[in-house]
Amino acid sequence: MARTYSGKKPKRLGYTVKTFLSYLGRHKFLLLAVGVLVAVSAIANLLGTYMIRPVVNSLISGSMDTLLQGIALTVGIYVVGVLCAFGYTQTMVRAAQKVLLDIRRDLFVHLQTLPLRFFDTRRHGDIMSYFTNDVDTIADALNNSFAMAIQSFIQMTGTLILLFVLNWRLSLVVVVCYGVMFAYIRFSSRRSKAYYTKQQAYLGDLDGYIQEMVNGQKVVQVFNHEEACLKTFDEKNEALRRAGTGAQGYAATMIPAVVTISYINYAIVSVLGGIMALKGMTDAGSLASYLVFVRQAAAPINQFTQQSNFLLAALAGAERVFEAMDEEPEVDEGTVRLEKTETGWVWRKKDGTSVPLRGDVRFEHVDFGYEPGHPVLRDVSLYAKPGQKIAFVGSTGAGKTTITNLINRFYDVQGGRVLYDGIDVRDIQKNALRRSLGIVLQDTHLFTGTIADNIRFGKLDATMEEIQKAARIANADSFIRRLPKGYDTLVTADGANLSQGQRQLLAIARAAVADPPVLILDEATSSIDTRTEALIEKGMDQLMEGRTVFVIAHRLSTVRNANAIMVLEHGKIVERGDHDELLEQKGVYYQLYNGMFELS
Repeated sequence: MARTYSGKKPKRLGYTVKTFLSYLGRHKFLLLAVGVLVAVSAIANLLGTYMIRPVVNSLISGSMDTLLQGIALTVGIYVVGVLCAFGYTQTMVRAAQKVLLDIRRDLFVHLQTLPLRFFDTRRHGDIMSYFTNDVDTIADALNNSFAMAIQSFIQMTGTLILLFVLNWRLSLVVVVCYGVMFAYIRFSSRRSKAYYTKQQAYLGDLDGYIQEMVNGQKVVQVFNHEEACLKTFDEKNEALRRAGTGAQGYAATMIPAVVTISYINYAIVSVLGGIMALKGMTDAGSLASYLVFVRQAAAPINQFTQQSNFLLAALAGAERVFEAMDEEPEVDEGTVRLEKTETGWVWRKKDGTSVPLRGDVRFEHVDFGYEPGHPVLRDVSLYAKPGQKIAFVGSTGAGKTTITNLINRFYDVQGGRVLYDGIDVRDIQKNALRRSLGIVLQDTHLFTGTIADNIRFGKLDATMEEIQKAARIANADSFIRRLPKGYDTLVTADGANLSQGQRQLLAIARAAVADPPVLILDEATSSIDTRTEALIEKGMDQLMEGRTVFVIAHRLSTVRNANAIMVLEHGKIVERGDHDELLEQKGVYYQLYNGMFELS
């Protein structure tokens, strides 16, 4: 779901900073070392400049011993500064990578706990943007800006203090110029922060759109929609350009403004300092050191300003990341445990007694809607006894897939209840519930790895013998053995090197290796030819023995042997019975069946 931003200052900026600091606090000793080394490096730079005063005065007085001592001390100070600078840069790299490791891990772990609704309502590209664009901005700030901002702040503060020590009268002029600088920096930062926030949001939206177009490029070309897609891309790209221009535009004015003000400041102080030296109100060494400090004063301010831009972008990215991490995780109030033992699946009573899990599934007056006021299921009641094959048919949007989403608790019912062996599914631990359900979806997703690894995804500790047995049940074994490396053949790009039918056979084998008491086939054979489908049905007989099976199929030929067929229309079961009974009724199923044959 695309988000829109008004460009105002984020309401949770304080929370974002606090959360970000909590991650830094996990590695406080490393960051403390960075702070100490940065402070020593900054102070060394200040002292090195201050040493101009005694060196110049020694040169004027002609004291060679004092001059050489001053030069040696200055060199020593700068050497210490260089060593500390090397130390804090290396330490900061390690600390930054540890912080980023924590953020990525926590974000990934939290996303695993979110309900399916979160992923159904957001573009995958926008979610990926959390790990790429948003985390990258945080990485840039930590690697390049964190230590530098500290150093610049210390140098700014230290420079101002030493200016007062050297000549407090001239420093009053410097303070006024400093005030003008920071007033403009504050003005520019507030406006650029709003644009940085919009920039991150538009970047995530653009990434999501690009991913959709890349994945659906074949569809785009089939319908000749390249120009329309390009137009949409241009609109999103233009929105990102405007936000980026606003962010960088305000930020880019900071350094020129600071430099201009510093030049004016230097000119005024040089004239006034020269007059004071002529009148004997200051010595030459103090004035020389003072003017160098004034000339250098713009450098830490510019650095601080530049690093603050990186920090602003990082906060915008961090805000999006922390918003995702604040999403409410999937609630699991279930207490009943389901376990797989050597003799089969069981569920545990409160006293620890095990009861065989039979796979009895019942819906009792279930109401459900994905959005309030838009019901998808209305007063649905049905039952599936252990070992029965129940089929759902109906037009698109009738609620067939929704029923299976309620069984595995991807969503929870809003009225009525779903029972699993007489237990309300809301009382069963979600992880255990889903492990006991084998699901084969219409859209097959394969992971990078071998054929065996993809089948093993259904049971991570499955042996090769179990994997091959599952493949034989799904009738996938024969085509797998014909592949170049058999079960060790590498699957890439979501199975692009396999046909759609072969991918679905692997998905069925993945469900078979889990050996579940309940099996859900959501149009699992939709992309398989009728010959392969017939082979699968024979192989599935062994898998379905003693198990409850739910089948959603657009091919009515696949549901003929179902024990019961449920015909859904507009979220209600309008007909039920076996194949012959429904044909005799000459109702909705009869029309669907004859329509299918007319099409074929």
